[in-house]
Amino acid sequence: MESPNPHALAVAVNAEALARVGTALADENRRRLLLELLNEPAYPADLAERLGMTRGNVSNHLACLRGCGLVRTVPVGRRVRYELADAKLAHALAELASLVLLVDQGETAPADEACTPGDYAWTTQDVREETDHV
Repeated sequence: MESPNPHALAVAVNAEALARVGTALADENRRRLLLELLNEPAYPADLAERLGMTRGNVSNHLACLRGCGLVRTVPVGRRVRYELADAKLAHALAELASLVLLVDQGETAPADEACTPGDYAWTTQDVREETDHV
């Protein structure tokens, strides 16, 4: 009998971790919260004030980030402080935040415009041009 692939579980766990990070990064407010927590641990009320968000909205997003396993709570007296769950996450977020993405070689979209599927979908003409160069 063949032994199971020893890397199969690790791949499944890593894929799940990436999905959780993707869920967290999919929302602008969660991205802002993660970047604030990258700078330093903070209390929800302080995060709400710094980011111009309601306390309820901050609490909801922090609950999502906690559920994804990206942040943890630290009791401090009667208050709860939030921090990133892992130093590796801090490093990964810093690296991701510093990325320069190439979406289109011709033009770049203004910074305030969201990237939509139509922005990077290949047309039949694009495919023809790519295959002509091969």
